[in-house]
Amino acid sequence: MSQLGERRPQRAPARARTRTAGATGAPTPRASAAQSRSAPGLAPELTVRPTRLDGVRILEPTTRFEDFRGEYVEIWNRQLAHDAGIDVDFVQDDISVSTHGVLRGIHGDASTWKLISCLHGRFYLVVINNDATSPQYREWEGFTLSDQNRLSILVPPRFGNGHYVLSEQAIFHYKQSSYYDRAGQFTLAWDDPELGLWWPTRAPIVSQRDQGVARSGDRS
Repeated sequence: MSQLGERRPQRAPARARTRTAGATGAPTPRASAAQSRSAPGLAPELTVRPTRLDGVRILEPTTRFEDFRGEYVEIWNRQLAHDAGIDVDFVQDDISVSTHGVLRGIHGDASTWKLISCLHGRFYLVVINNDATSPQYREWEGFTLSDQNRLSILVPPRFGNGHYVLSEQAIFHYKQSSYYDRAGQFTLAWDDPELGLWWPTRAPIVSQRDQGVARSGDRS
């Protein structure tokens, strides 16, 4: 299971900024995202951490502010993400609400990027490479996401993801770069011994879809 605290932040080079004409007609630099985020609690850039899996990234919230009223969190900022080298345009947001002991997954498709975060509670997330052409095919990594660490996981296409709820209830949130297409989805068995996945339980609550998935060793 990943030890997120041991990773060092990795920042990709900022993209070149466009220039616009000023009052005199001479080009003037456009205000950068960093310059426009000087208020307390606003991060001037997005912190991106690598993982063992190529393409999978850990994102820290760009804004996290707490006071006597509670907490304010910005979990996605398109400009800061693009400046950090993440050129993904998301078109759909979804949530799933589950109680303790529920396991959802492992699901994915060949075209969709996902940005996964935990809005409430705590869950254990597994991400697995399902690209048969990749040298990391069927390699996986585990992460714990919660409303305390406020981390997000960027998952590329051809990767599967599944999560197990550790708290009394959890809200799983994910942004998608393409519209949901059930016909294009693949499902891997959460307990397939050939995948060697580690879960916090051996007897989760699963749907009929996830319960009836063929294992790698099945001949049927």
